[in-house]
Amino acid sequence: MMTLAAKSRVESTASTVVPHADPSFSYDEAFSRHDGLLTREEQEKLRHSRVAIIGMGGVGGVHLITLARLGIGKFTIADPDSFELANFNRQYGANMRTVGRPKVDVMAEEALAINPEIDIRKIGAPIGEENVAEFLDDADILVDGVDFFAIDARRLVFREARRRGIWALTAGPHAYGTAWLAFDPQGMSFEEFFDFRDDMDQADKIVAFSVGCCPSPIHLSYVDFSRYFQPGRKAGASLGLACSLATGMVGALTAKTLLGHSGVRPAPYYGHFDAYRQKLVTKRLRGGNRHPWQQLKRWWLKRRMQTPSAKVS
Repeated sequence: MMTLAAKSRVESTASTVVPHADPSFSYDEAFSRHDGLLTREEQEKLRHSRVAIIGMGGVGGVHLITLARLGIGKFTIADPDSFELANFNRQYGANMRTVGRPKVDVMAEEALAINPEIDIRKIGAPIGEENVAEFLDDADILVDGVDFFAIDARRLVFREARRRGIWALTAGPHAYGTAWLAFDPQGMSFEEFFDFRDDMDQADKIVAFSVGCCPSPIHLSYVDFSRYFQPGRKAGASLGLACSLATGMVGALTAKTLLGHSGVRPAPYYGHFDAYRQKLVTKRLRGGNRHPWQQLKRWWLKRRMQTPSAKVS
């Protein structure tokens, strides 16, 4: 049951932006260049679909913009943070005019500047047990854009999406590329694929997510791993171009899923494209993180993380 304190916190950080009619805006004209790629009926389907995006940072913010330009007409977005200088290299809404402003406010404005008719709900609080239902209310699909290290929040929203019978997508930047997964509510779950358990400590969760979201680490041949991945500081290197690659894949998967098109291969299938090496890998990972090779990778990464500079607090 939600406590009064929790209820008050949710109510104070959740709001709906009421769209305003703009006589100079025409939805049909704004998205007319989709002709030949989307039928009118498909465009209308997207117009009346709701996408829930958790996180408005590196990938979450650009997911919102990409999907708004696709013509998605309804969003629920969540992020408790404000923009800062460290976001400038990759986050869509980060610039000198937005430093210190809440990410959900800035990104809602950006989306409405593209389509003033968008129905957008904002939650400026961390997603937890007390507001996950509100976050996914009426959503047709979940898109993951939350911070890499926010494992518990990610598990929570994926679990709730599955309970509600909606697809959930995740795609993250990996060096000069992206890796992605799609979760069918009737197929392998997020928990099963990553082999998460409630008794795992935070370090084990980070290891499981790191190895599971990138089963074919084709980028490791050219990165300085000691600086690229710093779990002790809860930090990792990330490029804006990789976020753009990730959102391109999420946009395509979102459209195909919402429109009921075939060809979306759910977990345990995964994909990874690296632009630097110009290499694409798409495979089925039998058993997910329980696969013997994945277990070996988890063991290796856990040992790397046991050094003093890499320990997770």
